[in-house]
Amino acid sequence: MAASVFETCSIACCANRTPNVVSWGRGNIIAFGTCNSVALYHPQERRVVDVLNGHTGRVNAVQWVHRKDNAPECHLISGGSDNQLLVWEAQNGKFIQSVECKGHTGPICAVDTTYMEDSKILVASSSSDSTVRLWLCSDNKEAECLHIVSFGSGFIMDVSLTVLPGTGVPILACGGDDSRVHLYVQSKGQFKKAMSLQGHEDWVRGVEWASAGGELLLASCSQDSLIRVWRLCAKSGTDACTEDDHTIIRMKEDIFEVKDREVSSVFAVSLETVLAGHENWVYGVHWQPPLYKDGKLQQPLSLLSASMDKTMILWAPEEGSGVWVEQVRVGEVGGNTLGFYGCQMSPDGSMIVAHAFHGALHLWCKDQDKEGEWRPGVIVSGHFNGVQDLSWDPEGEFILSVSSDQTTRLFTTWRKQDGKQATWHEISRPQIHGYDMQCLATVGRFQFVSGADEKVLRVFQAPRNFVENFANISGTSKERLLMSNDSANLPEGASTPALGLSNKAVFPGDLVPKSNEEEEQFNSKSDQYQESYFHPLKLTEPPPEDHLLQNTLWPEVQKLYGHGFEMFCLASDSTRTVVASACKASKAEHAAVLLWSTTTWRQLQMLSCHTLTVTQMGFSPDAQFLLAVSRDRTWSLWRRSQPTAESPEPLFSLHAHTGKNTAIHGRIIWSCDWSPDSKYFVTSSRDKKVIVWGPCRLECSEEHVLPVEIKPCSSVLDVGDSATAVSFCPVLCSGNSYLLAVGLECGKILLYKWRPGQEAARGGDWTHCGETDTSQSHALAVKRLRWRPKAGRAGREDSKRIGQSDRESDFEDESSWVQLASASVDHSVKIFNINKRSL
Repeated sequence: MAASVFETCSIACCANRTPNVVSWGRGNIIAFGTCNSVALYHPQERRVVDVLNGHTGRVNAVQWVHRKDNAPECHLISGGSDNQLLVWEAQNGKFIQSVECKGHTGPICAVDTTYMEDSKILVASSSSDSTVRLWLCSDNKEAECLHIVSFGSGFIMDVSLTVLPGTGVPILACGGDDSRVHLYVQSKGQFKKAMSLQGHEDWVRGVEWASAGGELLLASCSQDSLIRVWRLCAKSGTDACTEDDHTIIRMKEDIFEVKDREVSSVFAVSLETVLAGHENWVYGVHWQPPLYKDGKLQQPLSLLSASMDKTMILWAPEEGSGVWVEQVRVGEVGGNTLGFYGCQMSPDGSMIVAHAFHGALHLWCKDQDKEGEWRPGVIVSGHFNGVQDLSWDPEGEFILSVSSDQTTRLFTTWRKQDGKQATWHEISRPQIHGYDMQCLATVGRFQFVSGADEKVLRVFQAPRNFVENFANISGTSKERLLMSNDSANLPEGASTPALGLSNKAVFPGDLVPKSNEEEEQFNSKSDQYQESYFHPLKLTEPPPEDHLLQNTLWPEVQKLYGHGFEMFCLASDSTRTVVASACKASKAEHAAVLLWSTTTWRQLQMLSCHTLTVTQMGFSPDAQFLLAVSRDRTWSLWRRSQPTAESPEPLFSLHAHTGKNTAIHGRIIWSCDWSPDSKYFVTSSRDKKVIVWGPCRLECSEEHVLPVEIKPCSSVLDVGDSATAVSFCPVLCSGNSYLLAVGLECGKILLYKWRPGQEAARGGDWTHCGETDTSQSHALAVKRLRWRPKAGRAGREDSKRIGQSDRESDFEDESSWVQLASASVDHSVKIFNINKRSL
């Protein structure tokens, strides 16, 4: 299969929660580890352009191999918890895994690399097996381990490699838990210890070399909140004589000798400066990349540092005195988060990025108009743990997702004023919880129910501030959105009390600032402490992380009690009247499905049939049936009875189910979905089988005449791996065939056409239409697949309305596209565009 039928539209992900996991290349691409993959992010296009899958454990360290001439890199190194070091090489614009370095017996935590004179790549890697290994990677795709430096029971937190000036000899700096910086120099193929630099009083967290005018500068940062800059320079023979002159006061120098091709050189290391400004552990230091000036490559004396005190500082020497001072300080305000793990700077020095304890990337851009001012920029964001469930809004304009990182996030499209293409961004974080999130169901456009690892279901409703900002960012009419919502009594926003889990509504009256007299007369003790941290925002672009944490919550309108164990799955019907919920269960009494009314939020019914956890549920598009699949390997189908005067509320009765003898699936059924015409439903299981069942409605009959028996309508499709997610496309394909997406445990997504008919017995009813390639697939199991409720690509229809269309035929073209959203344990939410004509 030449080209993939999948076109990746958007990837929402964030950096892993480790220090050395982000690297900004000279080609202006930010590489960062996300779960077991490396994502390549383009800050100008504001999207993830590629994902490199190859590691089988978490990626902990990523580093571009910078070229001597400052051209865009063609190699990238990554190290992970699978004890492996991978070298990626650019071929035809794509990065391909070229070399694998195996040897470490513990997770790799830091890597650095440099080109040698013969264009071989020298790599240093530090691991929690208490060793630093040096590798030489040659053009013939082979890696040789040159040397192993053992640190006994100590650990090395960071490594940095460069070449000594005027020689071809590599020098390695290691910062460790003994509060020292160790320098190693290559001699006869081995790395010999040259010296240890003392001064830090706690673990050294980061080291980085920079080459400035024939000398080297080494920056080191530590948990003692200080940064030290060391200067390394070559000593000539005459310098050595002045050593004995005690009348001159100078910094203490440490000297070591290096032999290169029988020529002996002497180098001296002295302390240049100590930078104090941070109030907590300093995790990362980074020199500004070299720039071309008058045709020569020059190293700007500018150092960036990132700390757990939630700030980044840009340091530089003052022009007159040469004293190093703080030039700029940027950071995150508010929120109950920890600080930054590391920092990077763009090749031209106009943008800086930090990655935080919760994986979020923070970007600041130099303000072109105001000298010395920096402002927050828009950057990719996503979950920092497995994504468990997702749902489109009924109009297909935004996606809600829930994750084990205890958050619910909302993604939508945004088009810049001059932007050609709409890009997807997180614009709201409706729920930040204290339990791992598990499931969600949307009830109308601006209301959803979510379940976490607790026995309570929570109902959320969008505040007015969100509706207004969503209209601004997505380019829809605010009036139209507020009309569709009961806008008269909408709260302005929401905030969480200091020790609470529930988002409390904030009304416009709560936001009125108090006068001075009122301030002085506290009615009670609690009045002294401001309860609401919410500030209404007027957004025209996606908000940065600190706004997402504080100002984009949705108020919780209801709690639903009734389950005895942690929530597992949720479903809502198309008429927005009923929500079904199920919890974890090992006995039949707990495996019942509960039905709730969305008008009163009362429990309507308890549906008992299964003996173990119900894993997924789905209402048929015509809202007449509810399907449930379970860990007990069976499914049950419930039919809605017609409301009567006595019971106006909808009630469901058991219509069909499989038992021990009739269940074709031999393992847990993970997922289920309905065909768009409500005639068939599909189930997928750990036994690698996908089966379509039906018919639930007869073609020519009246609504209430039901088929006698529901049985398999398709041949059994074996997809070769545990089928963890399945979804019917709401738009039919040519020739009355149905389009299905199947998500596998290995992370792949398969597309099939299924045509009901006589060929089922011979297996000719299934047609394989395509699958995601290695870079498009998830790295771990697919948890949920959801098609956009209508044809077309989100964010494209608006541009046609605004009149940005190039050709009239574009509008007709749009109806042949469908969009598929997928959630995975690999922390990512992906959206794919699929053109039905290419199938």
